[in-house]
Amino acid sequence: MIKKILKSYDYSLIAVYIFLCFFGLVMVYSASMVMAVERFDLTSDYFYKKQLINVLIGFAAFTVAAWFPYKAFQVGKIIKGLMTVIIIMLVSVHIFGSEVNNARSWINLGFMRIQPSEFAKLAVVIYLGSVYSKKQAYINDLNRGLAPPLIFLGFICFIVFLEPDFGTAAIIFMIGAIVILCSGINFRTISKLAGIGAGLLVIVSPFIYLARGFIFTTERMSRIEAYLSPFKDAQGEGYQLVNSYLAIGSGGVQGLGLGQSIQKLGYIPEPQTDFIMAIIAEELGVFGVSFVILGLTYIVLRGIYIGVKCQDPFGTMLAIGISSMIGIQAFINLGGVSGLIPITGVPLPFISYGGSSLLVLSLSLGVLVNVSMFVKYEEKYKTKKENDEPLENMSSNKRIYGVKM
Repeated sequence: MIKKILKSYDYSLIAVYIFLCFFGLVMVYSASMVMAVERFDLTSDYFYKKQLINVLIGFAAFTVAAWFPYKAFQVGKIIKGLMTVIIIMLVSVHIFGSEVNNARSWINLGFMRIQPSEFAKLAVVIYLGSVYSKKQAYINDLNRGLAPPLIFLGFICFIVFLEPDFGTAAIIFMIGAIVILCSGINFRTISKLAGIGAGLLVIVSPFIYLARGFIFTTERMSRIEAYLSPFKDAQGEGYQLVNSYLAIGSGGVQGLGLGQSIQKLGYIPEPQTDFIMAIIAEELGVFGVSFVILGLTYIVLRGIYIGVKCQDPFGTMLAIGISSMIGIQAFINLGGVSGLIPITGVPLPFISYGGSSLLVLSLSLGVLVNVSMFVKYEEKYKTKKENDEPLENMSSNKRIYGVKM
């Protein structure tokens, strides 16, 4: 049975993941080598070494997640334990968290920092998928089917929003909304939800007005102004975006060559994080940009395909939820770098420097690969006799890898 399982893995998805991680590792070194020395007085490979550790940890997490049966997340004790840990982490940020870029989003463990809101993205996908897969018989009942998980999603978004991290809260909400839309609800129920959402917006509008100083801070408004007119204050709020334009324009089709970026020499602050795509465009041109975009597009489209093919509602919601998470983050990052949308500080999946983001994305892709494995396994061996024990167990969801659930 183990040999059949290994044959059922989606190795194209695994290969794209590995290529993107190693490509990101190379670009992190290229983007950060000068800044590490001149700005932080560190060795040129400081960020490269740290990212290498992040990649290795991510690979280990990916391997575990790819082997761990996704259907186990439907077990009540596991999902309750997972969400309890996430809530404790999110609350702890407000008590023990450290502030970075005017947001208290990080917990410093001494040997590393973690960002709980990153883990909340995957946890929300697993939670909503698990709950709604069990409510299929009455999924269109607002009170019994949809309301309780929706309230919980709103609570998670509110905690993250208070950090304050409006961008991540909005991403978590969008991911949750996509999972809900794929949960099996009909158009009539969607219309009801839209009406309720519009009504709630009208109700909270006065409170939003009263809290406008907290919500529409000077920093957030300056980002919008920089997005609308970056050259108006090219040495101030529009500095990052203007230099991103210069990097992208300088790269052209062929690029200046790996390691030859000008904008990483102090013009783009911390180029190895949110604006790493600008450095890729400058050094590797259209080829480098296309490599990243095609790789991310393949993962997203492949994930959606897996979700459509999966006969298990939980697997479908997991696959589409994870795909949407990667797609949304990629769009927001690329949109910010290119000036299509305001800058939000969202890292580019699998490419940007950062431990929490890469770890969560690796875990997420591991789960997606596991869902794909189950889909491929059941398709390949569905012609077996009904008394074939492995297939019966996989389909009935009573046993997973020979372990009774």
